[in-house]
Amino acid sequence: MSDTNPPFAPETVRLRRLRYRATHRGSHECDLLLGGYVIAHIETMDAATLDALEEVLELPDSDLAEWLTGREDIPEHVATPLLLQIRAAAQK
Repeated sequence: MSDTNPPFAPETVRLRRLRYRATHRGSHECDLLLGGYVIAHIETMDAATLDALEEVLELPDSDLAEWLTGREDIPEHVATPLLLQIRAAAQK
């Protein structure tokens, strides 16, 4: 029996993987704050922004929750434009 389904394009696989990682963080708060932003914006992100998103996804949930809610300031060494945009969207 042959496989009649064509494989997904690498770009599609990357977007699906990033969407999943953003919405299945382990903490419900980050799933909502980070995942909500990613779901709303991922289709318009260019390759550089997707790279930046992968860096954000490597950050610990406990820190992200504090930063995205505004309970703590985002440290300068991780305050990328994308992370600042995500925080601004989370605080609306």
